[in-house]
Amino acid sequence: MRKMRMITVCMAALAILLIVQSAAAQAKLEGAWKVTEITLTGPNAFKESNPGPNLLIFTKKHYSNAEYRSNNARPIQPMEKATDAQKVAIWELFDADAGTYEVKGATLIMQGVISKNPDDMQPGKPHIFDFKIQENTLFLTEIASEDGPHPNPITYKLVRLE
Repeated sequence: MRKMRMITVCMAALAILLIVQSAAAQAKLEGAWKVTEITLTGPNAFKESNPGPNLLIFTKKHYSNAEYRSNNARPIQPMEKATDAQKVAIWELFDADAGTYEVKGATLIMQGVISKNPDDMQPGKPHIFDFKIQENTLFLTEIASEDGPHPNPITYKLVRLE
């Protein structure tokens, strides 16, 4: 009986510790971040050290992400003079989404609420990342998305803007 009580106390202490660690990690995420490097593993492995303009913002429970998926400058011209093909080319390279997130230990679970890509808004099909924060650098490794586990995870290196 005493052994059972000790196990229960230890389990409760562990649960409290995990909750406190998750809350602390979540607080460290809050702020504005910029992706500075993208690394894809597997047969099509690559490293992009100069990604296009982007911004990822975390509040207490929500996130917002916008990015231009090219390191080439976006064409500057009045949109009313752009051809349909030029508008589509710009639109295809732009991505944006926002939603809710939660932290469980070293796991970040992001559930889209609104997105340019409708697949990212499917309820119950979040993007799941392993994450680590070292000073003002955040490492996100996407381990699963709405399509399931990633056989070749992508790692994003971000720096804190504020």
